Amino acid sequence: MNERFPGGALVSHIEVTSTTVRRGDVIQLGGRAYRVQDLFQLSQGPKQLLFESGELLTIHARTRLAALRTMRRR
Repeated sequence: MNERFPGGALVSHIEVTSTTVRRGDVIQLGGRAYRVQDLFQLSQGPKQLLFESGELLTIHARTRLAALRTMRRR
């Protein structure tokens, strides 16, 4: 599902995993939204996400999270 936000940005509700998460994704955790600032690949496959607020989250291949992704204009 795609939606337009007041600034005109087109966003999509998606499900992300350690293989599909990107910088800039906004992930919903515990009712709060966290924007991914950076990603770090760890040994054995998991990724560590650094959020703009400074928190870290490690996710594994089977972790699935709800997120918003800003779509690029063409």
